[in-house]
Amino acid sequence: QVQLVESGGGLVQAGGSLRLSCAASGRTFRIYNMGWFRQEPGQEREFVAQSFWNGGTYTGDSVKGRFTISRDNAKNMVYLQMNSLKPEDTAVYYCAASSRSLRPGPPDYWGQGTQVTVSS
Repeated sequence: QVQLVESGGGLVQAGGSLRLSCAASGRTFRIYNMGWFRQEPGQEREFVAQSFWNGGTYTGDSVKGRFTISRDNAKNMVYLQMNSLKPEDTAVYYCAASSRSLRPGPPDYWGQGTQVTVSS
């Protein structure tokens, strides 16, 4: 079993930055792919970014060039650096982990989510 706990969400003005963190515990997560999804009320959960076990990353088109995913295996952490935030980035952001690719998914494990609100 893997437990995921997100932190770092909050309220920020458009154009600002936030850094989300996700702490993994439980089974050794080095073999897992980890990443981030987001969800607005009434909408489906949207893929944001993924960190592969081999160090590769993949970022969704809607945030490419603005968001960067990184990972620290020694600390069992994955991060999402969000720059140039827009009001449409407002959502609950979820950390995810899986023994396979997060896309098409679904991931094996989810965090509880952290709210990100971008004001215009």
